[in-house]
Amino acid sequence: MEEAELCFPQLINSSCKRPTSPHFEAALINVLLFFISVLTAALNLLLIIAISHYRQLHSPTNLLLLSLAVSDFLVGFLVMPVEILMMGSCWVLGDLVCALYFFLPVILISASVGNMVLISVDRYVAICDPLHYSTRITHKIVTISVSLCWTCSVFYSVFLLYDNLQQPGRYNSCYGECMVNINGKVDLFVAFISPITVIIVLYTRVFVVAVSQARAMRSHIAATSVDLSVSRLMKKSELKAARTLGVVVVVFLICYSPYYCLCLTGRDILIGSSTEAFMSFVMYFNSCLNPVIYALFYPWFRKAVKHIVTFQILQPGSCETNIL
Repeated sequence: MEEAELCFPQLINSSCKRPTSPHFEAALINVLLFFISVLTAALNLLLIIAISHYRQLHSPTNLLLLSLAVSDFLVGFLVMPVEILMMGSCWVLGDLVCALYFFLPVILISASVGNMVLISVDRYVAICDPLHYSTRITHKIVTISVSLCWTCSVFYSVFLLYDNLQQPGRYNSCYGECMVNINGKVDLFVAFISPITVIIVLYTRVFVVAVSQARAMRSHIAATSVDLSVSRLMKKSELKAARTLGVVVVVFLICYSPYYCLCLTGRDILIGSSTEAFMSFVMYFNSCLNPVIYALFYPWFRKAVKHIVTFQILQPGSCETNIL
């Protein structure tokens, strides 16, 4: 009976015990996490198909949304399912594969955060410098920026996990465990403090400019004695801008703060522990919310989804459909 509880019964003195939990509780958690994983992959896949297929959506801004959707889709399609399997089973693929596996989530999370920063820059230029937007934000510049974002994410993951590749399994306490160690202070600054600072500063500037423009238009309307219903519409646009920009920043903070709060204690993060797994899923949930925040606010996305699910997208010449 005791050997049956071990991951490797032949290694009685060094094998980990199999993870155990109440069957109903474990099944409920797995079903919930699996649903989140499927929803994340599905929503981002719809966004990828829509932007890739319809020519009207081939804009620099949507190219950034496409890059974000690709990273978030891979989180839902690859990272989350593996994390679910790892929570209730032993690791049997060896220490080297364990170290190599964690490159994937680090790359994808870094790329997702980087894409969010690029989107905030795009919106900053669009609102604060609209006259020069078409010359500063071009397809070529966006393509180069996205390529650099993914390249930097790869190099960052190598830097963060290099120590684990030199001695795979050094942080495992027993056989059947898969844990790696990262420098929490470096990751806190590079992947959280720096990007969230940039996003907050840029979105604050965007919000201030948007509100000032709306107030200027309202003052002009009042001075020319135009129907006051238009003025009320301007007031609603202010509130909508505040709500949308607030959701972007608040959701990012809510999803990422639990993971990085541990870094504030000054300790390194053991990736693979049960505490880290829970905080990681909260952070991965941001990949599910990204398409809602960045795409569902756009009417063209709802129209594109309707075309996709009703298979109108398969009709000849559908890529030329007026989707905007």
